[in-house]
Amino acid sequence: MAARPNADGDSGPGGEVPSSAWRVRADAWEFLGYAVKQLAAATSRSGGARPSRELPREVRRLLPMLESLEMYWASPGQQYVMELRGILEAGEYPEALSLIEPVARRVAGHNQHAQEPSPDPEREADRVEETAESRKRFEVLVVDDVAGADREALQTELLNQRRPADAFNYELVFVPSFEDAVVAILLNPDIQACVLRPGFVPKSRQRLSRDVRGFLDRFLGNSLPERPLDRILSLAEKLGELRPELDLYLVAGVGIEELAGSLTRQFRRIFRRQDGLELHLSLLAGIAERYEAPFFHAVQQYSRKPAGVFHALPVSRGGSVIHSKWINDLGEFYGLNLLLAETSATSGGLDSLLDPHGSLKQAQKLAARAFGAQKSLFVTNGTSTANKIVHQSILAPGDVVLVDRNCHKSHHYALMLAGAQVSYLDAYPLNEFSFYGAVPLESIKRMLLDYRRAGRLHEVKMLALTNCTFDGIVYDVERVMEECLAIKPDLVFLWDEAWFAFAGFHHIYRRRTAMASARSLEKSFVDPAYARSHAQQLRELGAAGGQAGGEPDDGGPGPGVGHVSDELLLKTRLLPDPAEARVRVYSTQSTHKTLTSLRQGSMIHIHDQDFGQLNEESFREAYMTHTSTSPNYQILASLDMGRRQVEFEGYELVQRQADLAVSIAHAVARHPLLRKYFRVLGTRDLIPEQYRETSRQMPLRDGLAAMSEAWERDEFVVDPSRLTLHIGLTGVDGDTFKHEYLMDKYGIQVNKTSRNSVLFMTNIGTSRSAVAYLVEVLVKLAETFEDEQSGLSGLGQQARKARVAALTSTPPPLPDFSRFAERFRKDAETPDGNMRAAYFESYKAGSCEYFSAAELALRIAADEEMVSASFVTPYPPGFPVLVPGQVITEEILAFMSALDTREIHGFNPELGFRVLTGKPSRPASTGKGERGSGRKPTYVSERRAESPHT
Repeated sequence: MAARPNADGDSGPGGEVPSSAWRVRADAWEFLGYAVKQLAAATSRSGGARPSRELPREVRRLLPMLESLEMYWASPGQQYVMELRGILEAGEYPEALSLIEPVARRVAGHNQHAQEPSPDPEREADRVEETAESRKRFEVLVVDDVAGADREALQTELLNQRRPADAFNYELVFVPSFEDAVVAILLNPDIQACVLRPGFVPKSRQRLSRDVRGFLDRFLGNSLPERPLDRILSLAEKLGELRPELDLYLVAGVGIEELAGSLTRQFRRIFRRQDGLELHLSLLAGIAERYEAPFFHAVQQYSRKPAGVFHALPVSRGGSVIHSKWINDLGEFYGLNLLLAETSATSGGLDSLLDPHGSLKQAQKLAARAFGAQKSLFVTNGTSTANKIVHQSILAPGDVVLVDRNCHKSHHYALMLAGAQVSYLDAYPLNEFSFYGAVPLESIKRMLLDYRRAGRLHEVKMLALTNCTFDGIVYDVERVMEECLAIKPDLVFLWDEAWFAFAGFHHIYRRRTAMASARSLEKSFVDPAYARSHAQQLRELGAAGGQAGGEPDDGGPGPGVGHVSDELLLKTRLLPDPAEARVRVYSTQSTHKTLTSLRQGSMIHIHDQDFGQLNEESFREAYMTHTSTSPNYQILASLDMGRRQVEFEGYELVQRQADLAVSIAHAVARHPLLRKYFRVLGTRDLIPEQYRETSRQMPLRDGLAAMSEAWERDEFVVDPSRLTLHIGLTGVDGDTFKHEYLMDKYGIQVNKTSRNSVLFMTNIGTSRSAVAYLVEVLVKLAETFEDEQSGLSGLGQQARKARVAALTSTPPPLPDFSRFAERFRKDAETPDGNMRAAYFESYKAGSCEYFSAAELALRIAADEEMVSASFVTPYPPGFPVLVPGQVITEEILAFMSALDTREIHGFNPELGFRVLTGKPSRPASTGKGERGSGRKPTYVSERRAESPHT
């Protein structure tokens, strides 16, 4: 996207939107270089004749934009641009070009740590000589409204503290106001520390772009504190919300002893103005603390030490590889360091994953700090294992767990192993695109209330949901937990964030993560104002419940809402009793999927108020059960380094990946040939209207303010870094498009398809070149489809129209979970079933038979109950269509027959479906089926008609 003034016609910071400031800035420097190169060439051709003083229009447009943007960067900085302007106006184009080109390369990312030449040679004396390889560079934001001379004095004072032994190098960015500090943090990811001084003013003097102003107004509210101390505390809080990893320091003039006790939470340290050396050392120490990667360092050190290997693992130290006559190419391919670092010993600081006490324990503590958890653990065999660990640690046989039927298969297998009573929740279907969305909060609340009515709410132990889904649907995590805790205050939550590990490092994404939501709830529950709000809601519900004729049920009341009708509770945004509610939250993340880690590197994050009292021992045993005694140390070291990376550059990388995805959507929407065959699905396609208050198709396209609004208000939002491309108009199904067109022809790799869509995911490693290549490939494919269509005969045209019609019409509806067979259920009022019992029943000789779909259809039509003996999981869509103990229905058979996928786990194409045929005696009735409201149970195949989302 070309750099240009914003919609208001000014050259405010951030160009059009702050989300794309990195691109606008890089393009502006690059385009300025092109323009000045042309001026230099023209001057050379004219024999060095002095050109006109009037700069070309393009240069006059770019310079004020860069002056505005560079105010928020130390390097090259606003002064650099102003001095460059003087050189250009003097007609010294070759000199100007020599100043522009290194900046353009660095800003574009080609040389991240190189310093630009200075327009003023005297300033070079202030720099400490260094190479890019010797020190990492960062920027420090100083917030104070000071005159130029005072600014230079402070800068000189701090720069004079530098020593050759310093591990890092920094430069200072000065801004005068509260608003400018927020803008700087939004725009400049190189800022790693902030120094607040009392003299800053509230408002920016800059002419801010419309989106920046809109974001500030929404983020900061209508007014800023007037008192200096209140303003300082408020700014510290806001900067922490945007970038919690930043080190904050306060430099005050007087009375710091009185301030110290009350500001320790907000600031890393407080200084007097005279403490320049201590401030300098603290800045470096704060960076060094985040830079530390203890386990990676231990592996490095181990690989450098001589050793005699007399334990298992012949590959250790390369022993079985380096001198081999036949596999020495293995060492040549992977490199010697990989082999030198391989060991099965826990000596040399390498620590034990099963019982960490040293470097690995410290690495996991650093991960907990980075991801905002109370406790974090590394997992070396994927989030499948992480899910099994959490389920087994919390659930005992007979405990009821509510779980999204469309979650990853590891949950289903884990629940079977744990012996839990599984109660499946149905997500809203997107039948047109052949995949599911997410589970509406109303459905979750209704399920909890049904268990309360049946007298079984005490058996419900946990809720497990996927956030975000494979297709990018994101829950309002805090609201889900808050309202569920209002009904069951001790409910445990497992959020499968396998595809969402990156989200904790961007201020808009973060609010919908498990750990951030857990911290927010815990903070709310100790706030007296929250307790008053809860009490007020109880009074209002009690009054409304009495008018509505609500009455207690046999299941016993939930805390404070026992006499309120279910329908009123479903319509109300509930607040839990803060004195009763417990925050018990677990998150599993595939670090290797969305952050930097070797394959199978995952983490478990915990924020559980009762962990030490209720779950520590069982969690340790579950971790021992599923964790290998021979973990891969390279995976562990990569997890440690992935954590270091996101603490320094996570904000920048996450913002960039989302912005690049939006640029792909732009290209598809604007290119006349692309939009003829393709369409990127947005919010209005993927989230039904009843689950959102906003209506923007792609909020980030309209700026961070628009995205922030949607992510604050809507029940579900779409992750902008994921693009579901609808390809129905090509006449090619998703599986064929993926393999034969994208991968085989052009090497484009994607994870997921449906019958008429392909999912493209940007990540923190996605480059602008990769985006350009994808757009180029899509154009080539569109041209291919265009050529093929023009060459078709009449019959060929008819066949193509039929294929397009099949891919753009609505297929058989996605099947909701039918129900568990009666013999695996506890009662008729609640839907949970014993999947473990069904799974192991199939082990008995003669208990199973195979039936074709046609045979099953005949038996189902004759009212026979046909029960699945196994998991049946098609890829795509990747969720179990059948689980052990589930009743097979006509809808499921119709869906299976419509699938055109190549891979179906648990289904034998030659023999058909594996079905339980044994007739064990049915468990004695609990009598609960005849009790309660008298309402027909909603957990049979007719449930679709009652579902609020169909």
